[in-house]
Amino acid sequence: MSEPDGHPQERDEDAGERTEQLVGLVPGLPKVLLHDHLDGGLRPATIVELAAEIGHELPAPDAEGLAAWFTDAANAGSLERYLETFEHTIAVMQTPEHLRRVAREAAIDLAADGVVYAEVRFAPEQHQREGLTLQEVVDAVLGGFADGSAQASSNGSGVGSIRIGTILSAMRQADRSLEIARLALDNRDVGVVGFDIAGPEEGFPPSLHAEAFALLRDNDFPATVHAGEAAGLGSVAEAVHVGHACRLGHGAGIAQDTGADELGDRLGVLAHWVRDRRIALELCPSSNLQTGAADSVASHPVTCLHELGFAVTVNTDNRLQSGTSLSRELTLLVQEAGWTLADLEDVAVTAAAHAFIHHDERAALIDTVIRPAYAAARGGRHRA
Repeated sequence: MSEPDGHPQERDEDAGERTEQLVGLVPGLPKVLLHDHLDGGLRPATIVELAAEIGHELPAPDAEGLAAWFTDAANAGSLERYLETFEHTIAVMQTPEHLRRVAREAAIDLAADGVVYAEVRFAPEQHQREGLTLQEVVDAVLGGFADGSAQASSNGSGVGSIRIGTILSAMRQADRSLEIARLALDNRDVGVVGFDIAGPEEGFPPSLHAEAFALLRDNDFPATVHAGEAAGLGSVAEAVHVGHACRLGHGAGIAQDTGADELGDRLGVLAHWVRDRRIALELCPSSNLQTGAADSVASHPVTCLHELGFAVTVNTDNRLQSGTSLSRELTLLVQEAGWTLADLEDVAVTAAAHAFIHHDERAALIDTVIRPAYAAARGGRHRA
């Protein structure tokens, strides 16, 4: 893009003003979120209250201190340390009432951030300490999402409407993936839209869960697979070829198979396959900084992968641990990586186009919600 006429200082001031205007627009833009963990998005005040009810000891006594503890602990720089923080959130998600409340509040909080469609994932097997069946866990969460979505859409609620699809995750270090895959299929018509494997990536490849992925493939059910976050290209390859992944959870590691020389951009065989087949990347910039997968937002692979034409989406991963929201993630990309309104629209449309809902529903979301809002935003900026 060519620079506008004028002195360098004037150009810098104009660029700064444009960035400030765009940052101001971000909270009101419709957003689509594909990678958000239910047990990574609790309100700190809710954790404090529920922990007191069950006698669970927390590392900080109040909501403000607890929020700071989560982000500090998650900033340790390793995925394993990051995952340890979930002990305190999972501990307070062991009864139907607590699960339903957490899910309800998640829907409300996402809607308040301008998210119009979200796919929120959780691992049912982690919520059975008090004797709940897997189906009882799913029922409680689905009920909470319905409650929160209804509240967000009600007149006078002060937030927008939201639709939530649920993704069931199996823990990759466990051996229950086939059971969770069957659970997902049993609930495909009542709100469960996809399957995932989560947990420590290194040492627990998708091939350990090949039977579950085969069952899903044979029943025409979509999967997204955590890959390319803490392990290399081998993990991504297995997610694609063994997991039959429609999307890659994070997927930042695919950048290792890209490069450039004097002749231009160069992609490896796997990178070409992922890009050519439009396997969407569920990139989570702030989370990746915390786990050591990237050094800064400015240098995060999300920007180069977007420029190279991959199907890039931007996500939160764990809003509590990262102290973030989707508005914040997009704002950081505008401020630190130079993203434009067109970039934000592109990733919103890409996310909607790769959601695990039917094609006509995706098209309606794009044509009646996302595109008109961005057209209005462009008009407003032009008039400004």
